[in-house]
Amino acid sequence: MQAKDHIILTHEQIQHKIKRIAYQIYETNVDEEEIIIAGIADNGYIFAQRLQETLQAISDLRVTLCKVSMDKNAPQKTVSTSLAASEYQNKAIILADDVLNSGTALIYGVKHFLEVPLRRFKTAVLVNRNHKKYPIKADFKGISLSTSLQEHVTVRFGTEDIAILE
Repeated sequence: MQAKDHIILTHEQIQHKIKRIAYQIYETNVDEEEIIIAGIADNGYIFAQRLQETLQAISDLRVTLCKVSMDKNAPQKTVSTSLAASEYQNKAIILADDVLNSGTALIYGVKHFLEVPLRRFKTAVLVNRNHKKYPIKADFKGISLSTSLQEHVTVRFGTEDIAILE
């Protein structure tokens, strides 16, 4: 961490936000037997794993993880998932990412999943930066920040999770 970096979420705050988002997801999907949490690689997938762990601790939902892979510099080219379309068809999906910047990754992730019929589709992010280029919103968010375009938000998952503004 550099001297000009500012901690925006401590480890404890991140854990609290994940738990709160998990409860919101459960409340929204209380009638479901199974939900799919699709995390955009790499940090979005780690966030999805944390949500899955928390949901399994607080509910009886069957939570299936799905890894969404894409080139974030050219997401329109290829979006792939670790689950076949038949495995998430007619199910509730939550698309998760760590930070919502421009919305590019989320919008192309949504586009990929909408090629098959779904029961419900929601999005979850830990940090929403409010600089969207696309008409996409986070249904579940940990924190919303008004930042300048020159600033960068980084979430570091590990033994001590932290979110910093650079």
